[in-house]
Amino acid sequence: MRKAYTAELRDRIIMRYAEGETITSIHKTTGISRSTLYIWINEHNATNGKTKLLNLGNYNKLKSHCEKLENIIKILKTCGCPIDAPLIRKYEVIKELSSTYSIKTLCAALDVPTGSYYNHILRNKNENSAAAQRKRLLTPVIEEIFNASKQTFGAGKITAVMNDRGYKTTERTVAKIMHENGWFSIKSGAKTIYLQTQERHANILNQQFNPKSPNEVWVSDVTYFRCNNKLFYICVILDLYARKVISFTISKRNSTWLTKTTLVNAYNARKPEKNTLIFHSDRGSNYTSDAFRIYIASLGIQHSFSRKAMPYDNSVCESFFGNLKREELYRTKYTSERHFRVSISEYMEFYNSRRPHTILRYRTPDKAEAEYYDKSRKSKEQ
Repeated sequence: MRKAYTAELRDRIIMRYAEGETITSIHKTTGISRSTLYIWINEHNATNGKTKLLNLGNYNKLKSHCEKLENIIKILKTCGCPIDAPLIRKYEVIKELSSTYSIKTLCAALDVPTGSYYNHILRNKNENSAAAQRKRLLTPVIEEIFNASKQTFGAGKITAVMNDRGYKTTERTVAKIMHENGWFSIKSGAKTIYLQTQERHANILNQQFNPKSPNEVWVSDVTYFRCNNKLFYICVILDLYARKVISFTISKRNSTWLTKTTLVNAYNARKPEKNTLIFHSDRGSNYTSDAFRIYIASLGIQHSFSRKAMPYDNSVCESFFGNLKREELYRTKYTSERHFRVSISEYMEFYNSRRPHTILRYRTPDKAEAEYYDKSRKSKEQ
């Protein structure tokens, strides 16, 4: 004979389930069979139609998972650290953003094992351990020898010089420190650098700001903005055809890494044909460094430079940063670093997809570029 239960008890059981308690737990604490519990839940759903009962625990798990994925997307959009970046750089980014996002989410976004990051921190690789102290001692010596050789010495020769000076170390240790700091012998790229040096100051673009198609000319520049007493540098690359933002990076350091990362992301996203693209920038050291010049030459991209004291040579980027500051940065009171980074990401999306541009006859960059490709496709089909 089926046991009778009061409506009040049934309602309490349904509420417990809705608040996240599992069927198994309710069964164990009440002695009510699982089949009866499922019947009550199904009857409740059938009676309430659209307002079917959901287990709050499952809902919260799903909601938490979605929020994590959203944060991962935001991190990848704003951190400026490609997935194939050196591990040491990923550690730096995680440390920079740890006040904004959880370590677990940052590690998931950058494909870093959480245990590896905590091991890096706990072992104090860059602060207090004996190995770290020795690393701090050796690093400036390695840099001095590397630069004194005009950046031609590799780890082997630098190790030999250091041993002669009384610094007992190994080639492996020196190579690791050089790799972490991006110090590589330029002998293999000497010819490339020589040829580039001959024309490194050439203003190839010469203020011709209206190319006939996308991926003919990219322009780039770096600006800075102080947010909550912290200085941030923003590097951007625009495709001149539609004045479209094709890549941007935010960093706390104005370095070759900043400009190179922005170019890497743009190149991977657009994949322009080799030897067809002009890249224009000013003469800042982060654009004229050997590392940047070797990389841009390896892509078959021709580098154009503004003349000294001639901001008009890169006026499209100057104009873009003016709009960014007037329309976003100066008008917003940022509550956190995360708020700052996300807001800039949202502005870039707004600029490309929803902001009409006078030069484009009041079309958005996205629309102008889409119309070009649509017209090209139709022309090929005819």
